Amino acid sequence: MSNLRFGAGIWHFATYVDRYATDGYGDSRSILDAIELAGKVDDLSVVDLNYPFFGGDFTNEQVKTALEAQNLSVIGITPEIYTKVFRKGAFTNPDPGVRRLAHDLITEAADVVRYFGADYVKLWPGQDGWDYPFQVNHRRLWELSLEGLGQLAEENPDLKFVVEYKPREPRNHMSFDSVSRTLLGIEKIGLPNIGILLDFGHALYGGESPADSAQLAIDYGRLFGMDVNDNLRSWDDDMIAGTVHPIELMEFFHVLRSNNWEGVWQLDQFPFREDSVDAANMAIDFLKRIDAALNRLDVEELTAAQEAQDAVKANRLVQQALYGG
Repeated sequence: MSNLRFGAGIWHFATYVDRYATDGYGDSRSILDAIELAGKVDDLSVVDLNYPFFGGDFTNEQVKTALEAQNLSVIGITPEIYTKVFRKGAFTNPDPGVRRLAHDLITEAADVVRYFGADYVKLWPGQDGWDYPFQVNHRRLWELSLEGLGQLAEENPDLKFVVEYKPREPRNHMSFDSVSRTLLGIEKIGLPNIGILLDFGHALYGGESPADSAQLAIDYGRLFGMDVNDNLRSWDDDMIAGTVHPIELMEFFHVLRSNNWEGVWQLDQFPFREDSVDAANMAIDFLKRIDAALNRLDVEELTAAQEAQDAVKANRLVQQALYGG
C-alpha cells in the first residue's frame, strides 16, 4: 500500500491518572504541549483532538497555529461526552437537560470539525449503558441512543459521525458494545453519514476478531475510520500496537487492503509509564513492517489456503512474510 498516513489521538501525548496514581503519571500537559510532542514523532501527519481542548482556555486559532508549527492536520474531533456531568449517560441520560447538553457539545464539536477541515466527529459514548440488572429499560435506553445519534447526523448532513464501540468502561455495559450491535443501530437510523470507528483493541477486548469485524463493517459500507493499539484481551490496556497480537494486527490490515480501504493508520495508545514519543515511533515502525510484509505476502497462495481452510499453510505464508526466513 502506497502513501500511508499515520495519525494518533492527541491524548497519546497527554498525562494520565488512574484510581491508584491519582496524582498522575507525569507532569500536567495542555493540548498545546501535547501537539508539540506529537510533532516529534516520525511520520505522524494527523491527530484526533479532544474537545473542549484540555489544559487551558484555548481558541481554534491557537490550536491551529500550534498544529501548523508541527506540520500536523486534524482527522477528527472527539467531544468529551463521558465526563462527570454525563456520568449517567450522554444520549441516554435520564435527565433531558443533560441530553441536551450532550447534543449542544457535539454540535459545537461539529463546527470545530468544519473549522479544521477534519474528516469526522468521533463519538465515544462511554457513559451510555448500565451497571446493574433492572437499572434501565433496555428498549428505552436503545431508543435514546439512536435518537440522539440520528438527530445529530440529520442536522449535520455535510459531516461524518463515527461511533467507537467498546464492551465496557466506564459503564459496566456500554450501549454500543460490539460491531454487530453498532451496525444494527446505524442501519436502523438509516442515514449515510454515520459509520464505525473500529478500535483494534476494543474488538480484541470484546472477544471479536478485528479482521472479521472490519470485514463486516466494510460489507455494510460503514467503516469510516480505525484505531490500533494492543492489549491482553482482558481489558482495554491501550498498549503499543503489535506488541502482543502481531499476527492478528497483520490480518486486520490484510482485510483492509483486500477491500481497497484507504484511511489513516491511527494510534490510540496510552503510554502510562513509557515515553510517549518513543511509544508512537515504535508502533509506527511496526506498522511499516506490517505494510512491507503485506507486500511480500503471496496472496494467491494464501487465497488457496483459505479456500481449503488450511490453517497451517496460511499461517506459514503469513509468518514467512512478516518474519522472513
